[in-house]
Amino acid sequence: MVIAGRDFNDEVIARIRETVRSGVDLTRGALARVVCGWFDWRHADGRPKETSCRIVLNKLERRGVIELPAAREVNFAPRMARPAEPMPWPQIEAGLSKLGAIELVVVNGDKALSRQWRAMMQAHHPLGDGPLCGAQLRYLIRSKQGILGGLSFSAAAWRLGVRDQWIGWSDSMRERRLSRVVGNTRFLILPSVRVKNLASHVLGLATGQLAGDWQGHYGYKPVLVESFVDTSRYEGTCYRAANWVELGLSEGRGRQDRGRSAQRAPKRVLAYPLQRNWRKILNAPLEWPRIVPHARVQPPADWAEEEFGRCRLAAPMIERLLKIARVFAARPLARIPQAFEGDGAACKAAYRFFAHEDTHIETVLQSHYAATEERIAEQRGEFILALQDTTSVNYSNLAQTRGLGPIGTQLDGAQGLHLHSTLAVSTQGVPLGFLDAQVWARDPQEFGKNKNGLPIEQKESYRWLKSYRAVGAVQKRLPQVSLVSVADREGDIYELFAEAAQDPQGPHLLIRAKHDRGVADQAERLFETIQGQPIAGYLHVQLPRQKERAPREAKLAIRFATLMLCPPQGKGHLPTIELQAVLALEEDAPEAAEPIDWRLLTTLPVDSFEQAIEKVQWYGQRWNIEVFHRTLKSGCRIEDRQLRDADRLEACLAIDMVVAWRICYLVKLGREVPEAPCTIYFSDDEWKALLAYRTKDPVAPSEPPSLRQAIRMVAKLGGFLGRKSDGDPGTEVMWRGLQALDLITETWRVMSSGP
Repeated sequence: MVIAGRDFNDEVIARIRETVRSGVDLTRGALARVVCGWFDWRHADGRPKETSCRIVLNKLERRGVIELPAAREVNFAPRMARPAEPMPWPQIEAGLSKLGAIELVVVNGDKALSRQWRAMMQAHHPLGDGPLCGAQLRYLIRSKQGILGGLSFSAAAWRLGVRDQWIGWSDSMRERRLSRVVGNTRFLILPSVRVKNLASHVLGLATGQLAGDWQGHYGYKPVLVESFVDTSRYEGTCYRAANWVELGLSEGRGRQDRGRSAQRAPKRVLAYPLQRNWRKILNAPLEWPRIVPHARVQPPADWAEEEFGRCRLAAPMIERLLKIARVFAARPLARIPQAFEGDGAACKAAYRFFAHEDTHIETVLQSHYAATEERIAEQRGEFILALQDTTSVNYSNLAQTRGLGPIGTQLDGAQGLHLHSTLAVSTQGVPLGFLDAQVWARDPQEFGKNKNGLPIEQKESYRWLKSYRAVGAVQKRLPQVSLVSVADREGDIYELFAEAAQDPQGPHLLIRAKHDRGVADQAERLFETIQGQPIAGYLHVQLPRQKERAPREAKLAIRFATLMLCPPQGKGHLPTIELQAVLALEEDAPEAAEPIDWRLLTTLPVDSFEQAIEKVQWYGQRWNIEVFHRTLKSGCRIEDRQLRDADRLEACLAIDMVVAWRICYLVKLGREVPEAPCTIYFSDDEWKALLAYRTKDPVAPSEPPSLRQAIRMVAKLGGFLGRKSDGDPGTEVMWRGLQALDLITETWRVMSSGP
């Protein structure tokens, strides 16, 4: 059975029972820690999810599946409040501007501040200082005049009718997502502080600061905050002034009303979204752990079943997904209605699939991730490059589509989504599939704001670390291969190097340097230091045609050194890191051409000229992900998809990503293993139809052609001339040829079926 995204199969249940039987004085908390370790069940900051695991174990016990150790007795009687300590509270009556800067100081962990907060609440708040339930943060409101008040946030109400209806929660969805909602359980401005608009100003500060502070303490961001206003005492004016949304009245039950007697007075319920896409997050399907590859009961029927057949969806949904994938692959240039060739029922089914609450980019790509991991596992003893890159997808023509955001330099300019993908390729450049994909829309309210000083988790650049962690999870499962995360200048993030340094057994890094960082024990900075190294040798490379750049041979001077990089200013908590630096600088470049200048930083050993040029050649493979993005946009026409919601576009994008990968995979296979039989990619019907069309002979030969022969025939269908000077066909003619081949194959099937 699957609970909270974890597969508690017979083997896991047996292990739990054996652990309980063998444990001496084993507590439920200790058992939860053990089970967390089995699943590597952790928060974003690495702490085990013990509470979540204990809830799951309790569910299993209630179902009679396991028997847990006896629960310890806990005294829930309210503690006696200590007498409030007298405090010198300030006496202020002035305008808000007279107070100067106002800050919210986190109380958690500071005993002196905690005593102040408790004394203030005991003396002046109708509910006193607690107790507060579950995860919590407490703040003091402070200015240069002293303490002005305080507030706290803790676990949200378990069941709240008006809130759940407003969000659109079912009982099961509330249970899965409630941790992302927090409650504003205390808010107090001292009676001696009489400042107009201070309360609403503080609420604005709190809602801007809360998500980051909560993530720093608990490893995840809340997306919604709620509060209750006792209408017998207050009007809630400050909340409305701070743009909180009034949802209605509570039923007057309270947290401990198990008898549903509703003996308390109803309270006014207000809420404030902390993230723009809060409703999407709170209603999203449960995040599943990655599918671990396993032996198949029977081999997949075709490529679509291999890449999508193991998705965690209901069987009818998987069948629909496979059909959509086959149609998209057969007609990559067509829009959705055109791709289904007038089959209205199938087209409507596709639209319903994209609109389903369980279909989003992560669930659709889960099976492909597992297939990619299987292909990587076959490369035993080899290095595999995990290429990271970001591209924007322009949907400006979809003015009515919800959930898009700015993708350019202007807030009111181009609208769309951002895609950060991680493509695994061999060192020869054969694309093996994706290891990670992240899609997001920029929040217009956050557009242009300075994020300097914020933790990396609150910046867009955090995507590079998330991708690295996804690659790291695969590296743990596949110790027989060595994964290298490769990124361009945008990936030059010191936190990324620091994370890689913590785990020597994790993936390596190979990143083009953007920042001229300080070097320990050196007067010069990074770029000048590596430039000052002696030339170890020269590498001659052929540069392909690129936009306005003509193809040419480049002569690269190679330098390398081992350096100790210093953390950037303001990040002194990060360690000094040892890295290898490689400089590939083009000499004698043509006047009009921009010379190649690659400054590479890597955690891989570089002790010789041969190792240095190897890293330069590996970085040169990063171009493959640029080719993929071009294929995705031009070959699959993802920017022409027309759907009403960004979530639906993301699900559609997941299928198009795999289709685009297959086109790139075919082109590379034709160059790496040209003499292999074409059946490693083409079905029997496809290659027989192709030969019949090209030779005008309906009788198919007994042996299929080679992959190179089949690829060139398909490319000619797409406009490839095949002259000696043309070289090998590229992705553009291949996707056009594949669309033509689909029509030819359909005709072949009809003609071959007989009367």
